[in-house]
Amino acid sequence: MLSLRPKAAELVFQVFGRSLHPELFQVSATREIDRGNYRASICITDSGHVVTWRHDGTTLTEVATGTSQPLPQKRRLLSHRIAGERTDRVQCRGGVTYETCFQLETVPAELFWSFQQEILLAGSRRGMLHRFEAAGRLATGAVSWIDLETRPRGLLLQAYHTFPDDLAIVKSQSLFEAV
Repeated sequence: MLSLRPKAAELVFQVFGRSLHPELFQVSATREIDRGNYRASICITDSGHVVTWRHDGTTLTEVATGTSQPLPQKRRLLSHRIAGERTDRVQCRGGVTYETCFQLETVPAELFWSFQQEILLAGSRRGMLHRFEAAGRLATGAVSWIDLETRPRGLLLQAYHTFPDDLAIVKSQSLFEAV
């Protein structure tokens, strides 16, 4: 099956204070983490990623997806278009903190393909990697790589998603942490 990503200009980054139904997303790769102090589910989707992090009754779900993806409004803590660079922070009950920084970068073709090769190499060594099939005129499809660092009190993740049709790269770094 060919995976068609949304246009880079149609991307959104959202965080919810709840879990979201997995059926809402076309999941390509999944990893579950249980550190005792917290649990996390990380999914690479056709348009980005979904991370659900749970600690002591608090649930946070981070979603990087297209604007056409139907998502609920209830308990949405933040929502931003992915354009340029943005940093945000959410303080939750029970000492839970969420911080993120994300950006959309459009680069020249040579730099894009070089960066995509670097992602493929790094992803073959660690983290989660998914290589999408090429769609249309391009010989190489999009790539998603999520590098994870589990810590005793939290989870740090860096995500990279390429959008070959737009020569665009979405980069994000998020920290889910419990005091």
